Amino acid sequence: MTWRSPLAILRDAVRGQRAREKDLRNLVSNLPYEGLDKVKQPNRYFPGNAIKTTKYTLLLFIPMSLYEQFHRLANIYFVGLAILNFVPVVSAFQPEVALIPICVILSLTALKDGWEDFRRYQSDRKLNNTPCFIYSREEKEFIQRCWRDIRVGDFVKVVCNEIIPADLLLLHTSDPKGVCHIETANLDGETNLKQRKAVSGLCLSDPEFDPERFKGVVVCEKPKNNLNHFKCYVEKPDKEKLGAGIESLLLRGCTVRNTDHAVGFVVYAGHETKSMLNNNGPRYKRSKLERKLNTDVFFCVILLLAMCLIGAVGHFLWLQALPGVPPYLVPYSTGQQESPALSAVYMFFTMIILLQVLIPISLYLSIELVKIGQIFFITNDIDLYDEETDSRIQCKALNITEDLGQIEYVFSDKTGTLTENKMVFRRCSIMGTEYPHKENAIRLAVVDEPDSEEEVIFNQQPRPEQTGWSVRSEDTSPKYIQHHHSSRSKSTFWSTAKSNVAFSSPLETEVIPDRKLLQQISRAEGSSQQNDPYLDFFLALAICNTVVVSTATTQRRRGGWLSQSCQTKNPLDAMSNLVKMARSFCHIFTPRHCNPNQNGTVSEDSVPKGNHFKMGVTGDTRGLQPLSHHAPSQCNEAATTPDNLSYEAESPDEAALVSAAKAYGFTLMARTPDSVTVRLPTGNDLVFEVLDTLAFDSNRKRMSVLVRHPITGEYVLYTKGADYAIMELLGTPYAGHCSVSQKNVAADTQYHLDCYAKEGLRTLCFTKKVVSGNVYESWLVNRKRALAAINNREALIMDTAVQLETNLFLLGATGIEDRLQENVPDTIVALREAGIQVWVLTGDKLETAVNIGYACRLLEEEDLVINMSCKNKITCTSILDCALEEVGRYSDDPRNVDTTPDISLVIDGRTLTMALSSDLQNRFVDLAKRCRSVLCCRVTPLQKSSVVKVVREKLKVITLAVGDGANDVNMIQAADIGIGISGQEGMQAAMASDFAIARFQHLKKLLLVHGHWCHTRLANMIIYFFYKNVAYVNLLFWYQFICGFSGTAMIDYWLMIFFNLFFTSVPPIMFGIMDKDASAEILLGVPELYRTGQGAGEYKSSTFWISMLDAFYQSLVCFFIPYLTFQDSDIDVFTFGTPLNTISLFTILLHLSIEIKSWMVVHWVIMLGSVALYFIVTLAYSAICITCNPPSNPYWILQSQMADPMFYLTCIITTVVALLPRYMFHVLRNSIAPSPLMQARHLDRLDPTSREQWIKEWRSFRGGGHVKRSKLSIPPSPTLETPGDIYSLSPTTSDVMVLGSH
Repeated sequence: MTWRSPLAILRDAVRGQRAREKDLRNLVSNLPYEGLDKVKQPNRYFPGNAIKTTKYTLLLFIPMSLYEQFHRLANIYFVGLAILNFVPVVSAFQPEVALIPICVILSLTALKDGWEDFRRYQSDRKLNNTPCFIYSREEKEFIQRCWRDIRVGDFVKVVCNEIIPADLLLLHTSDPKGVCHIETANLDGETNLKQRKAVSGLCLSDPEFDPERFKGVVVCEKPKNNLNHFKCYVEKPDKEKLGAGIESLLLRGCTVRNTDHAVGFVVYAGHETKSMLNNNGPRYKRSKLERKLNTDVFFCVILLLAMCLIGAVGHFLWLQALPGVPPYLVPYSTGQQESPALSAVYMFFTMIILLQVLIPISLYLSIELVKIGQIFFITNDIDLYDEETDSRIQCKALNITEDLGQIEYVFSDKTGTLTENKMVFRRCSIMGTEYPHKENAIRLAVVDEPDSEEEVIFNQQPRPEQTGWSVRSEDTSPKYIQHHHSSRSKSTFWSTAKSNVAFSSPLETEVIPDRKLLQQISRAEGSSQQNDPYLDFFLALAICNTVVVSTATTQRRRGGWLSQSCQTKNPLDAMSNLVKMARSFCHIFTPRHCNPNQNGTVSEDSVPKGNHFKMGVTGDTRGLQPLSHHAPSQCNEAATTPDNLSYEAESPDEAALVSAAKAYGFTLMARTPDSVTVRLPTGNDLVFEVLDTLAFDSNRKRMSVLVRHPITGEYVLYTKGADYAIMELLGTPYAGHCSVSQKNVAADTQYHLDCYAKEGLRTLCFTKKVVSGNVYESWLVNRKRALAAINNREALIMDTAVQLETNLFLLGATGIEDRLQENVPDTIVALREAGIQVWVLTGDKLETAVNIGYACRLLEEEDLVINMSCKNKITCTSILDCALEEVGRYSDDPRNVDTTPDISLVIDGRTLTMALSSDLQNRFVDLAKRCRSVLCCRVTPLQKSSVVKVVREKLKVITLAVGDGANDVNMIQAADIGIGISGQEGMQAAMASDFAIARFQHLKKLLLVHGHWCHTRLANMIIYFFYKNVAYVNLLFWYQFICGFSGTAMIDYWLMIFFNLFFTSVPPIMFGIMDKDASAEILLGVPELYRTGQGAGEYKSSTFWISMLDAFYQSLVCFFIPYLTFQDSDIDVFTFGTPLNTISLFTILLHLSIEIKSWMVVHWVIMLGSVALYFIVTLAYSAICITCNPPSNPYWILQSQMADPMFYLTCIITTVVALLPRYMFHVLRNSIAPSPLMQARHLDRLDPTSREQWIKEWRSFRGGGHVKRSKLSIPPSPTLETPGDIYSLSPTTSDVMVLGSH
C-alpha cells in the first residue's frame, strides 16, 4: 500500500462525506477497476457490506460501559458519595468498603451488557462470513466470497432459497421473462411471494449473462428506510434512461424463491441497506410508574438533606454545649481545634455518607429483575398461545409492563384486528342485477353451526373439482340463512386445515356459484359477442390484481413466527394429532355420504360443481413449494391444471375475488410482468399482454391493469376500487348495446352496495374502459417520463394513473365478508366493564363499520348513537355544541351522579379532519370522553395516529393502540403501548409494537390479569423498597441523638452492606414477581376490578407518605425499646447494635408478610432462607472476621447475645409493637370497609362452583355486561347466600339512566 499524506486522507474523507450526502448517486461497475488500489475505485466513498451492531470494543468496554451506566443519576450519586468517603474529614466508613455496593451494582450491569454485546458480535461475525457469489473479471465467472467482501458496484449472483446479501438492482434472472420471486418475511413478516422483474430495455436476458457487457451508469437516490419506495434509473451509453423502482430492487434479508438464479448490481451495502436502516433496535419508553418513581426519589433526596441538616445543626449545638475540649477531638498539627461551624459543615457531608442508603441503590436493578420475571410469566401463559398460528405473545418493550394495568383508552383497527382478515366471497351485483349466492351462504351456515366439533374437523371435506357445472333449473334451495360474523370456534375445520400460503384456507377459496348467474354466463358464452359485460366482470376479477400463481410441487421452506424450539412438545398432544391425522386421511380416501334431508347440510347432487379451489393436503402443509409458471406451452400444459394451482396474494380481498372467478370457470392460470393467462369455462386459454399496472394507493383508493385483448387486440383498462372512488369516474351511460332498462345500472349498483355495507360486507366496484391506440401512445410517453423521474416521481406516476382512469364503464360490484375473530364481543364488553373506553378506527365505509360495531358489541341496541357526517365545518360545530349540551344536561341532573349515559359516537374521516382542527379539537375531545365508545370510519393511517396523539395529550391518559397491518404502525407507535397482531397481512404491526399477540381476545387477559398484576406488584414492591430503606436508615439517624451527632454507627458496616444486598433483597423481588391480589379467574370474571389500577392506581402519593410515616414509627420503636432496655448497662456499641439489626430484619420481613396477598411455597422458602442466611452469615462474621473493619471488633457478639434470654424477649416485643398499627389497620379496613380486591380474595376461597355461580349472578344483575356506572361499585360479599341479598347491596335501577336507542 502506497503512503498517503494526512491532507490527502482528510480531503478524501470530506469528499466521501459529500458523496454520501448527495441526493443522487452515480454508480458504475467495479469490473474495469478490479485489482486497483482503493483510491482508484469509483465507488470507494460508499460503505462496504460488513456490518457491526456491537456497542463496545474490547479495549473500550469498561469506559464505555461506565459512560452508559452514568446516564442514570442514581449511579452518579452513589459513586460521588463513595469518592467523598475518601476525604478524611468527612469519611463515615472505611473508604474501600464504601465502594463495595456501587461496584457490585456496576459490575452486574456491565456483565449483563457485555454478554448481550458478545452475542451481537457472534451474530455479526456469522452474518459477515456468510458465503455469496461475486463476479470476477480475472476469473471470468462468479466466485465464492463472503458477505463482508461485497462493495457497491459489484455484480452478485443469488440462487434459489438463498438470502440476498445486499440491496441489488435486478438485471438478469433464470426466468425468460426476467421474473424473480422473493419472500420478505425477514423484513415485514409477509410470507406470500412477491414478484420482482429485471430492468427492462437492457437486453441482458441471454441465457449466459455477462456482467462485463454492462456499460451503463446507475443513478439512484441516497439510502432511505422506506421499504416500499425506491427511485432509480439506468443511463445507457447512448444516454437513454431506463426507469426502475422498487419492483426491480432485491432487498437485503429477503429470500429468493422459485427462481434458479438471479444477478443484481449492488446499489446499497452494509448499514446503508434498507433492512439495516429499519433496524433501529429496541425502543425505550418510560412508564407512568417510573416517572412517578423519579418524583419520589427526589422527595427522598430532600428528606435525606433535611436529616443531614438536622445532624449538622445538632453537631454544632452539641459542640457549643461542651464545657471544654474533649480528649477524643484530635486538633490540627498547629494545635488549633476546628470551629463548631466548620465541624458542622463537615458533619453534613458525613451524614450524607452515613444515611446514603435512604436512596435505594438496588431499587432500579430490582425493578429490572422484577420486570424480567413478569415478562417470563406473560410469555409462557398458555392462554396467550395461539395453536392455529403456533405463536405466543412477544414482549419487546421490557420497561412498560406495569402500564398494561393502567390503560384507559384502547384504539383498535378493524380489519385483521377485530376480524379474521379471511375474506369470504358472499354476493355480487353485475349490470345492476344482484346475485345473492344463497347456496354459498348455506355452505357457510353449515360450517358456522356444526353438530359437533369433531364432525366438522373430520367429516367436512372439500368438494371434488370438475371442469363443468351441473345447473339445475328448479329453484329448490333452502331458505337463505344470513350469518354476519361467525366466531372462529364455529369453523374449526377451516382453522385446522392450515396452509402456508397466505389467504388460501378453504373457507376463503371455496365458492359455490349462484345458479342464476351460472345460467347468465352460459348464455353469454353461447353468444358470439366478445364484449359481454358478464364475461368482462369475471375477467376483471381474475386479471385486476397482483396475485402470484404457483403450483405445489417442490419444497419451499417457510419461516414461522416462532422457531421450532418454541413449539409445544406435549406427548399427549402429539399422540392426539397423530390420531386425528390418521382419521383425516381415512376421510380423504373415503367418500362422504351426505343426507340431502338433513337440516343445515347440502347434498352433493344439489351443489353446482364449478372449478372450486381444492385443498391439496390436509394437516401440515409446511412443505408447499409454489413454482412460478407462465403462459402455458406444449411441454407443461398437461402438468398445469386448475387442481394444482395455488394463489399467493398480498391481500385477502384479492385471493377471495380470484377464487370467486375460478369458481365460475375463469381461472387465473399464470401471471408474469408482461402477461396474464386466464382459462375460460370452455377450457380455452386467453393470454392477455399486460401493458402496465397502476398500483393501488391510499389517495386514489383503486388499482388498474392495462392489457391488450388477445382476440380483439383492443387496449382494455380494468379497474377496481372503493365505490366512492369509482362512481365519480364513470362516463356517460355505457355503450350503445345497453338497453333502456340498463341505463340505471349505476343507481341499482349503488343501492346494492349500500345493502352490502349494512350487512357488514366489504365492497368493491369493477369497471372497464377501452383505450384507443392514439390515446395509449400519447399516455405511454408521459408514463415512461414519470417512471424515469427521480424528483417528484410519486406525484408524476399518480398523475398518469388519474389521466387514464376516466370515463369508466361500470361492470358490477362485490360483497366480501370479513368474519369476527373468536370472542371479540366478549373482549370488548369486558374492556368496557373494566373502565376502558374502546375506539375503533377503520377505513371502511360508514354502513359497514356500524354493522361491525353492533356485531362486536362496540355499539349496543339501547345506545344513543351520535352520527357525525358533515360536509362543512359549520355543521360540524353545530353538532358538537348540541351533543355537548345534551350530555351536560344529563350530567347536571342529581339523579345521575356517578353514572354515564349510553352514548356512542360515529364519525367519518372528513368530519374527523374538521373536528381535529385547532378551534374544534377541545370540544371534540370533551364529547368523545363522555361517550362510551367511538367509531371512526373512512379514516387514513395519518388520522389514526393523530386521534391517538390528541386524546393522549389532551386527557393525559394511558393509551393503547392495537392493529395488524402496515397502515396501523403510526397509530401503534403514537400510543403509550402499542399492540401488534400477527395477522394475515404480515407482521409489520407486530414488528413495530411493544407487545405482539396472535388474537384480539388475548388482549382481555393481557390487560385484566397480567396488566393488573404487573402494576400492583411493581407499585407495592417500590413502596416497600422505600419503606425498607427509610426504616433501616432511621436507626442510624436516631442513634445520632445519643452519640452527639458524631456520624458514627452502632452496626458493623459489613453487616449493613449485607443487610441490603443479601438479607432483604430477594424477598421484595419475589414479592414483585409472584404476588397475586386476586386470581386470574376472578379478575376475568369481574372486570371492574381492573379500575383499581387506573389513574393513580396502587402507587398514590398518599400511599407513599403513609409508608414513610410508618417507617419512621417503626424505626422509633425498633430503636428506643432496645435503647430503654439496655439503658444504664455496660454493653458496648456493637452489642447494642446487634439486637437493633436483628429486630429490624424481623420487622421488615414480617411487614412484607403482611403485604403479601397470596402465600406460596417460594415465599416461605425465601422468607425463612433470608432469616437463616442472616444468622449464618452474622455468626460466621462474628467468629471469623475480627479485623475486617478496624478499629471495630465484632468478635463473638451475636453468639453472646443469643445466649441471653433478654435478646429474644426484646426482639419479640419490639417487632410486635412496631407492626401492631399496620396489622390493626389492615384488620379494621378489611372488616369494616373491605375493598373490592379484598372481597375478590374472599371469592377465591370459595369452591369453583360457588364462585362461578356468584360471578354469574353478579354479572346478570349488572345487565348482561352493560356498563352503567363510571366508578367501581363494590361487589357484594361472597358470604351472602341469596340473590336477594346481593340485590340489596347493589345499585337500583333508579340509579341508572338509559338513553333510548337512536
